[in-house]
Amino acid sequence: MSETYAESAGKSLADRAAALDAADELGKVRAQFVLDDTVYLDGNSLGALPRSVPGRVEDVVRRQWGSLRIRSWDESGWWTAPERIGDRIAPLVGAAPGQIVVGDSTSVNVFKAVVGAVRLAGGGTDGGTDRGADGGALRGHRDEILVDATTFPTDGYIAASAARLTGCTLRPVAPDEVPDALSGRTAAVLLNHVDYRTGRLHDLPALTAAIREAGAVSIWDLCHSAGALPVGLDEHGVDLAVGCTYKYLNGGPGSPAYLYVRRDHQARFDSPLPGWNSHADPFGMTPDHVPADGALRGRVGTPDILSMLALEAALEVWDDVSIEAVRAKSLALTDFFLECVTAYVPGGAVESVTPADHGERGSQVALRCADAGAVMRRLIDQGVIGDFREPDILRFGFTPLYVGFGDAERAAGVLGRMF
Repeated sequence: MSETYAESAGKSLADRAAALDAADELGKVRAQFVLDDTVYLDGNSLGALPRSVPGRVEDVVRRQWGSLRIRSWDESGWWTAPERIGDRIAPLVGAAPGQIVVGDSTSVNVFKAVVGAVRLAGGGTDGGTDRGADGGALRGHRDEILVDATTFPTDGYIAASAARLTGCTLRPVAPDEVPDALSGRTAAVLLNHVDYRTGRLHDLPALTAAIREAGAVSIWDLCHSAGALPVGLDEHGVDLAVGCTYKYLNGGPGSPAYLYVRRDHQARFDSPLPGWNSHADPFGMTPDHVPADGALRGRVGTPDILSMLALEAALEVWDDVSIEAVRAKSLALTDFFLECVTAYVPGGAVESVTPADHGERGSQVALRCADAGAVMRRLIDQGVIGDFREPDILRFGFTPLYVGFGDAERAAGVLGRMF
């Protein structure tokens, strides 16, 4: 009996996957993670565990906390961890040292950034500065915040609250409509670099330039791009940025987020959460808040040391890895996965909603299909871990540090058997 097209294609694609994995310069990094025989394509929700983390956490708990106790704030470097780890993240998002501080959740950092941006722009009615985003005199009253209409819900919720607190109007706008929506009223613009649902990569350089030209302040959410592709915060003149660390940066569940404040804004960045850790003299215990210099004014309260130092250990996997190599493999992986899906999945059963154009694609593939929730549950039962987004999206995240081409081929093969 002659073999079917799918069987023939399967042999060819499996052979190609093996050859691609053998030639993969990042393939050796996979050994630095704790993995099993499942195909893990959910690193865009929670990254895999780096092998260096358990031992580091044990040391932090047993020696630094258990033996040194309070001395560890100085002797183990706990006090400087937020900015030290920020400097570890900085090269991955294209930032020079001294502009990123780690701590709090993404939601809290979005709040700091949006309110801080309105104040930088001289907008709102909450007592912010009366200077413009470029430091010059304010041109007109800026009382509007633009927010990505396709944003992850929390960003929208936080932006709405920030708008109420600052006396601004919140205006949801699709990212590609931002240039036309900008005006002299615009104080701040909050956008996602990569759409969490579809994997669409938005044009950060062009949109940032348009926001700057309009005299407004840009805020980028990097949760679905940091660690997956080059960002270029300094190069493209981004004003403020936030991001989580538990996705492509593999920091662990609930690991602390980060806040980027462009160096030339730091002296005027007015955080709405001026905690004691952001004070110029935190142990002076003075009644008035005097903000620290630099990115440290983005700190709030006592750092969450256990999860922060787990993140620091996790970031060691990046020591000999370039973000450009990660991006090249990401695009090759997602291209290959889509090719395998075309070969294995019956025509019409799924539809990719992730852009085919490399310039518009993050590091995930989103497939629309009927009864997607049930399909994903069956995939997970058969050892392919992705996730489901309402109402009909199968989402597969490709983390190039530990996902290989064989994983992509196997996942597509299992998906094909769902229909």
